[in-house]
Order: sequence, then structure tokens, then C-alpha cells
Amino acid sequence: MDLHYDIAVIGGGVIGVCSAYYLAQNGAKVLLIEKDEIASGCSHANGGLIVPSHSVPLASPGRLGAGLRWLQDEESPFYIKPRFDMDLFSWLARFVLASRESVMLRSLPVLRELLFASAALYDELAETAGFYFGYEGDGCLWVCLSPERLEREIGEVRLLERFKIHARIMEQREVHDLEPALLPEVLGGVFYPNDGHIDPARFVTGLAEKAEQAGVTVWTKTEALGFETSKGRITSLRTSRGSLHPQQVVLAAGAWSRGLVRLLKRRIPIQAGKGYSLTLKNPHSSPKLPLLLGEAGVVANPLGYALRLAGTFEMTGMDFSLNSRRLESIRRLAGAYLPGIAEAKVIETWAGLRPCTPDGLPILGRSRKINNLILAAGHAMLGMSLGPVTGKLVSQVACEQKTDIDVHPLRMERF
Repeated sequence: MDLHYDIAVIGGGVIGVCSAYYLAQNGAKVLLIEKDEIASGCSHANGGLIVPSHSVPLASPGRLGAGLRWLQDEESPFYIKPRFDMDLFSWLARFVLASRESVMLRSLPVLRELLFASAALYDELAETAGFYFGYEGDGCLWVCLSPERLEREIGEVRLLERFKIHARIMEQREVHDLEPALLPEVLGGVFYPNDGHIDPARFVTGLAEKAEQAGVTVWTKTEALGFETSKGRITSLRTSRGSLHPQQVVLAAGAWSRGLVRLLKRRIPIQAGKGYSLTLKNPHSSPKLPLLLGEAGVVANPLGYALRLAGTFEMTGMDFSLNSRRLESIRRLAGAYLPGIAEAKVIETWAGLRPCTPDGLPILGRSRKINNLILAAGHAMLGMSLGPVTGKLVSQVACEQKTDIDVHPLRMERF
């Protein structure tokens, strides 16, 4: 068995698979390692939206205020489980600092550039990759039940317009004309024409197959156990299948990246933010557009064969359990916007751990301390949106090419 590869990619979710795919396109000999199955973690049943409209970072004044109001309510869209955890305390302190308007306004254009570049790559992949992943780029509709919530969304539209992110504010009649499935109680919304949606598991597994066809070796059920280093370089990667000696290592293991980095005696501030989803057999009146249900904090993604409801942000550590109250809350809240939700058959329930940095930007780039280590983690709720651009940038960094986008603001050493 040949254990010598140009690059070993650790992580078989959307970030790792996109990285392996674009590295292979760049001519590298790649090994992709996944501790479970491809797309078995956060990439499996998430909301599946491609959202350049979400260019406002997680760390922002509005989200900080909402989070402080909600964090003691277990059924709220944002919840932090009380626990003594110094890493969590440090993360929260950094999050508060990053939520200042001045910091947010520096991060927003960085995120915007990444998101629009990634959306363009989805367009390209839908045309050229040679497999179907349910991609539709016809926009997303954010809908509201209350005037107060609609005013908040209009305020965000005004902010996004400063950065040339286009949106259309819609009155009640316009919203219902665009999406007839909505209940009459929906009184208005915002349409984001540059957004889209996919079937996330179908995308990640399909792209992994294309990567294999391009020469990538894929090891599933294989765990990264440790590293040997010398003179600022990784010389050996120990796995549950044995040791190997890649020239470079790409760490794209999502919420597990923090623990793997610690094996290299380094630290990155990533916390797991758990999200939930229910996939329902299509209700009798299923939406044709992907929806963001404002007050509920829930996404509704029409997959064709089913309707997926996804949402919540629950900071409970590396906890994989399914909270039935959370799932019921998502279903109940979505039922205020769409008919037939309560009666629809549940096909699947799911929870995944999103890897979140305190400033809302991913970590992407080569380590200064370990010069053959490239990090690609911390994409929070935007992993699907940012998968293709992250993979392409990783391939350019690894192959020492000029990157299409400046990755300096994303370096791990910013923390």
C-alpha cells in the first residue's frame, strides 16, 4: 500500500471533500481521510441553503443582543448550556469583542467576497461536475409574521445594500404571490435573488465520487490519531490504518479540528454550535422556494422529494444527542408559516455540530508554526455556502499559487 501522498485531507464533510476535489483538479496526489462516512457529520442533513445574503458575520451587534435575550431559554433559536468551561468563556469573551460594529464592518466584506465567489462556483459545478445535487439558484425568501421583525430585516437590508448585496422588500400581497404556500398570517418579507439551495448530502457524496474519479484516494472509517513533527513540519500522520508521510496536511475536520490541532500543541478558538433538522414527507402544500422563517429562526428547504426544516444554535459542547424539545419546537414554529407541517410524516431527524469561530469568519490558510499544515475550519452555519470557494482556495494555498481571494484576514494567527 502506497502511503506517500502529496496531501492528506482530514475530514469528509463539505470542506474536506471540496478541498480534495480542487486539489485533484490542480494535479495533486490526494488522500482524503474521514473517521465515519462521507457527509456523515454536519454536511448530512443541514439546511442546504447557499446564502450570499448571510454576509453579516455571526458576531454582530444585532445577534449579540438577541443571543443575550435567548440564551437562558432551551427552546430559543440560540441557547448556551450552562457549564464550567474555560475555553467556552474565552470564546464568549472574544465573541462579545468581535460583535462591535467596527469589527463587524471589517469582517462583512470579507465574508461577502467569499460567499459570492462560492455561489459562482456552485453555478459552475452544476453545469460541469456531471452529477445532480438539487441546485437551484433562483433566490431565497425571508418571511415575517410581525411588523417588528420585518423592520429588523429591512434594517439588515439597508446594511447589505451598502455592500452591493441586493434584496427586494416585499409587502404581504407580493410575498404570497411569489410563494402561494405561505399561510395568510405572513405579512411581508425580503427576497434575496442571489441565494439558492441544494441537497447537501447529495452534493458532498457526489463530489466525493468525482474526486475519486479524478484520482483522490478516500479512506472512510479511518481516524486521525496523531502527528509527528520535526523542525516545524509534520513528518508523519498516524491513523487507525497506520502511519503515512504526506508532504502537506489539510485539516478540515469541522468541530473536531480544535482537538486535532491540540495534538500539534496549538490552539484554535472553535466551539461546536449544534443545529437540528427534520426532513418531512412533502406537506400537501409545500413551498417552491427556500424560505427563512424570521421569528422562528428556521430554514425551510424544498428538496423535491421532501421538505427539510432546519435551525437553532445550541452551544452544548461536543454533544451529539437529539433534543426532542428542540425538534418539536422547530416543527411547531414552522407551522405558523406553512400549512400541513404538524401532520406531515417525519422521514429523518438529525443534529450536527457546526464549527464556530468567535468572529464569524472561517480559519483558512497555512500555519506559520507548522509550515506544511493548512487549516480550513470554523465555517459555522455557512459551511455549505462556503464549501467550493474554501476548497479552491485550499488548493491554491497548497500548490503555492496566487489565491483568487486574499486569505490573510482568515489566518489562524489572528486569534
